[in-house]
Amino acid sequence: MDKDCLIEKWLKDELTDSEKELFNKLEDAKINEYIIENAHHFKASHFSKLDDFNSFKTHYKSTKAPVKKLNWFSPFLKIASIIVIGLGVYFSFFTNTITHIETLASNKTVIELPDHSKVELNALSSIEFNTKDWEDNRALKLNGEAYFIVAKGKIFDVKTNSGIVTVVGTQFNVKQRNNYFEVTCFEGVVKVTSDTITRKLLAGDTYRILNGKFTEGKTLASEPRWRENMSDFEAIPFKEVLLELERQYNIQVSFKNIDSSRLFTGTFSHNNLENALIAITQPMNMTYELSSPNLVIIHGKKK
Repeated sequence: MDKDCLIEKWLKDELTDSEKELFNKLEDAKINEYIIENAHHFKASHFSKLDDFNSFKTHYKSTKAPVKKLNWFSPFLKIASIIVIGLGVYFSFFTNTITHIETLASNKTVIELPDHSKVELNALSSIEFNTKDWEDNRALKLNGEAYFIVAKGKIFDVKTNSGIVTVVGTQFNVKQRNNYFEVTCFEGVVKVTSDTITRKLLAGDTYRILNGKFTEGKTLASEPRWRENMSDFEAIPFKEVLLELERQYNIQVSFKNIDSSRLFTGTFSHNNLENALIAITQPMNMTYELSSPNLVIIHGKKK
């Protein structure tokens, strides 16, 4: 028998002995106190109806206070919880000084650092740095590609998964992609270290590790071409060219019957996909098709 029926029969004084035992074992002790205090309102009349009991239940529920279990340890738990939450809020809002900035495909952005150095991020790239101790430790982590204009001051480190670039005040570009690490110095002096290979670069010098192979080179450019919405390549595997095309246009590129390790030298623009595709396929004797707005298929010509 459910609790409501027991209470209703109790109000009518119709409980059997076995039902009285069930009634006395009801889990909510407060309801018994409440009934004892208020039962005369129902039992005084011989014309009590079911509606009276429903009203009783409604009134009881509206005035019922939540049952609290006594636990000597609960005050300490509450205090500990307040301390933990408070510390969490403090450390989140007052001590979290790590800044993380990233770009999406086909997007670029310029960031000014605390010392007024500037970083321009290429597509699908990110940097992370600590603003709290920046004055004493000018260092940031880079994933992707970025152009730096560093204000003169203490040593400035750019840390990547492939190596570290150290400067004082200069302008340089760092590209760190899968199996591709390249540093180009445009002004001043740059020190680059990757594994056991350390070099000092002057303006116009390049440092490259591609698929584990180290090479040095020269450039006559005064800044990286991607700042002018152009990507340029010199003897770079065609697969890397296609990956850069995907980043700049937020598309997917697949290829058929081509050797993706063939070296490519040339450029493509970032503002017209079809012109970019023509620029990279014609010199390689290839064709392309726009399978969908976001899918491009590159074909090698059959022999």
